[in-house]
Parts: sequence; structure tokens; C-alpha cells
Amino acid sequence: MTTTGYVFHPEYLWHDTGTSAGLLPANPTAGVQPAMHVENPEAKRRVHELIHACGLLGELMIIEPRRATVAELTRVHTETYVQHIKTQSELRRGGGDAGDGFSPVGHGSYDIARLAAGGLIELVTAAVHGDITNGYALVRPPGHHATADAGMGFCLFNSIAVAARHAQAELGLARVAVVDWDAHHGNGTQAIFDDDPSVLTISLHQAGCFPPDSGWTHENGTGDGTGYALNVPLPPGSGHAAYLHAMHQVVLPALDRFAPDLILLANGFDAGVFDPLARQMLTAASYREMTRLLVGAADRLCHGRLIAAHEGGYSPFYTPYCALTFSKNSPAPPPTSPTLSPLSSPATPPNPSPPNNKPSSARPRNSCPASRRPSRPPEKRPHPRDDREHEGCRRHHRDPARRGGWADYSAFIHVYARG
Repeated sequence: MTTTGYVFHPEYLWHDTGTSAGLLPANPTAGVQPAMHVENPEAKRRVHELIHACGLLGELMIIEPRRATVAELTRVHTETYVQHIKTQSELRRGGGDAGDGFSPVGHGSYDIARLAAGGLIELVTAAVHGDITNGYALVRPPGHHATADAGMGFCLFNSIAVAARHAQAELGLARVAVVDWDAHHGNGTQAIFDDDPSVLTISLHQAGCFPPDSGWTHENGTGDGTGYALNVPLPPGSGHAAYLHAMHQVVLPALDRFAPDLILLANGFDAGVFDPLARQMLTAASYREMTRLLVGAADRLCHGRLIAAHEGGYSPFYTPYCALTFSKNSPAPPPTSPTLSPLSSPATPPNPSPPNNKPSSARPRNSCPASRRPSRPPEKRPHPRDDREHEGCRRHHRDPARRGGWADYSAFIHVYARG
């Protein structure tokens, strides 16, 4: 029987990121009006409240978090950086910053970030001890951008990296795989394990989004870790089929070859269709299918041990539906998302259709949006702009350069598919 663990604590919502204007720090003297910071508690508060309102808490095993110790944090972070976060957290007027100028450290956030890392440690421990099969940590602040000596991208401590090292040092696991489908590159996790062949990192993300200078296919590890970091930079707007294709062609084969003892998931929902910080157009159905694939891989490879940590996801009204992909019974979601289903071993999933990378001469005639419109009455003369749009689509299809990153993505998929 599958048992799903769940970690949450009210303190996660108390991490105070202050005010901002989008990604800019608020500065009234420079004309930057204060507004709510984009990394605020609302989305995760609504996730927890929806789980509670649906009556799902009784079907999950509640795992109480604890604060990670300094010794546990310094398995992946430098002592200087840990002390920096503590010092910034002790500032009483607005707190400080983790390092990049865009990652607020509120007053008391040091202990909250320790609680996030410790919650993931406890979830991993419960899975390895057999108390749960898989689990979900609804934690905050996020962590996958934090490197050994610097915070960035709203991240303070890299909770997934801390949990991975705990699994190896304290629980005796030899190999840990980290899958990251947050819309932004999991650069911190990759950097921490860059030369370590005992940890496989796989990141699916929007190409060039954040950080803009990382996450490219040539970044595949260094030294003994060469080949143990995989990056799948997807063009903006890739959507459901592209992500499932990458899962089937890259992620699952890589996991099968690596044969991990534990799979950790950096479960960011900012690739969702309504998210303000990315353009990847995924729906709750996309996350459901990707989760099913990972659950199946965990069942095959590591006794079902799949532990997910909530990372990004900044649409407060849509993120909760995406997060319910691990639950057994969900409410009727918005029209853009079909009803979700349990986090359990899937039947053989349908093989998704790969992206259409055929040359223009082989593309179906109805691939142009204008050609799919209802036919007009013969007596009505089409507006000239419609003809321009149709011709623009034809030019787009004829010129490979106009198709953006699909050609590069297709070549990349074929390289990794051959192993």
C-alpha cells in the first residue's frame, strides 16, 4: 500500500520577503512603488488550505519538521555562508539579502530556512525507514538556486542538497538522483554536486530564463562527476508535449542507467500556464503525468522512494491545482485542467507525441493557425490582415531559424536518447 508523507509548518508562511516591484527592490525615492514581493506566502498558503478543505490531510501521513543543524547545513554550504544568513536574519528592520540583491532574508528567516531543510530531512528519513512510500514537503523559502557559498533567486539554503547529503551520510544510501522541473535552472544543486558521481542532477527548465547564463546542454559535470549533470533547456512556450517527450527520452532513461537509491524532486510549478515568471505553458495535467512517470521510476528503481520539495510557483490561484497532483482525491479544477488522480504507480502511460520537427514541406497544412479557422461564407471578402498572418505563418514554417530552439532541442534529445 502506498503511503504519502506530508510536511508543512505555519512558520514557512512567516518567511518575510518584504515589498518589491516585480523583481526590483521597492525604492519610493527612485519612483519604484512598493508592492507585495513575488515570492510571498500566498500560493503555498492556498496549496495547504486546499488540501485541508478537500479533506486530504487524513489520507496523508503528517511528518513533523525540525530545524536542520549547522552540521547538516555545512555538508553542502560553507560555514561562512551559513553565518551570513544568520547575521542577515538578525537585522531587525527589514532583514537583509542572501547574496544577489534579489533574495530577501527577513528577520528570523534563518531559523525558518533551517526548518525547511530539516523538514525535507525528516521526510527522506521516513521514506528510507519505510514509514512512508513517497512524500511531499510544502516548504518555504525555496532552495534550488542556493550554491555552497551564495544565495540567489529567492533561495537561502539548498534543502534538497542538504537532504541528499543526509541520505548518504546518515542513512547509508549510495546514489541519489535529483530531478528538477522548476521553470528556472537548478543551478545551485548542480554546482554543489558538480564533481560528484554519486548524485545525478537533471534539470528541465526554460532556456536562458534564470539564471540567464546557466543550464545549457554542455554543462554536464566536472572531474569525476562528468556525465552526472544533465540539462534540458526548453524553448519558451514548449508546453505539455515537449516536457513529456523530454521525460520519456532523457529523464527516465537516465534514471534507469543511474539506478538511484532515492529520487528527490525539485517540484517547481512556475512552468505553469499562468505563472508570471516563466512562459512554459504547463497545466495541472502536465504535472500529473510527469509525477506519474517519476512514481513509476521510483517503484522500479528505489522501492518507491520519491520525495518532492516545493520550489517555485507564483500563481496563487493556479499553483494549488498543480500541487494536488500527489493527492488521492482533488476537487474539480479549473476548465484548463482535467480532474487529477492519485500519486500511485501508473499504468503504462500513453507515449506522448514528440514535437513536430519536420521540415516545412512535410508539415501538415492545418499547422498554421490561420488555416484552422472556420471557413468564411464565399461572399465575404477576408480582411487583408488575415492574409498577412497566413503568409507570416508560411514564412515561419519555411525558415528554420524562425522556429527558435526546436531544432537544437531535437538534436539534443537524439544525443541523449542514444545514451
